[in-house]
Amino acid sequence: MTDTRRSPFRDAHLDRDTAEHVPVTPQTQSPSYRLAFADEDFLCREELRPVRLQLELLKFEMLLDQHDIQSTVVLFGGARIPAPERRDAARTRTLAELSHFYDEARAFARLMTLKSRATGNREFVIVTGGGPGVMEAGNRGAQDEQGISIGLNIVLPHEQAPNPYVTPELAFNFHYFAIRKMHFLMRARAICVFPGGFGTLDELFEALTLIQTGRMRRVPFLLFGRAFWERIINWDALADAGTISAQDLDLFRFVETATEAADIIENWAPAPARDDIPDR
Repeated sequence: MTDTRRSPFRDAHLDRDTAEHVPVTPQTQSPSYRLAFADEDFLCREELRPVRLQLELLKFEMLLDQHDIQSTVVLFGGARIPAPERRDAARTRTLAELSHFYDEARAFARLMTLKSRATGNREFVIVTGGGPGVMEAGNRGAQDEQGISIGLNIVLPHEQAPNPYVTPELAFNFHYFAIRKMHFLMRARAICVFPGGFGTLDELFEALTLIQTGRMRRVPFLLFGRAFWERIINWDALADAGTISAQDLDLFRFVETATEAADIIENWAPAPARDDIPDR
């Protein structure tokens, strides 16, 4: 989508290019002479963090708007869960046993992408963290159906590249975890969480907290693999202790298969308003 608005002011690209071809003098070579928006050292200063946060939020919002993406289906899950054909290389027996969730994530993404393509790739677009494991499976399933999918990568200490199934023009890279998580949820039509580690748990509980506190509307919130989730989290103990209410256990559903998850999303009806959460 092309922005046809015309500004009466001189184009910033033009001034940036012009500033790169000035006479070489002590003045023009001084860092102080650089245009502020073209000065990477300046933009990376500690005091510019609020500006960088804003830029990171705005850049990807604008790009998604340009592609007319109205809603997404979020896939969270472990980067270490292997594809079944690679399960023999898994570092633990449990990871090898969890490899079938790679296939379920891929199958689920295929079902959602068929639904998305019927809307012109505007609704129900698959979005993942852009990495390996469950994330790769989600983007791969979308590509299986000749659809599009989003990858929200983040810079990590160890080199990470987007998996090869992310739609190239929808492959994004983040510095701030907080802004990345906002982008996961800003268009979310459903949230699906597969087994994973710290990162997956962080994403799971942040999204649940937003829904629990009324900061985000309720959407289908599906946890794949009841046995895994009930083994690592004692959900009933939280309710019994009173640290969450019994109603909070209704914010999510356990599922085992792609078909089961797709059926819930297809037949989703928003739950009645809760009396313990103020109306927004």
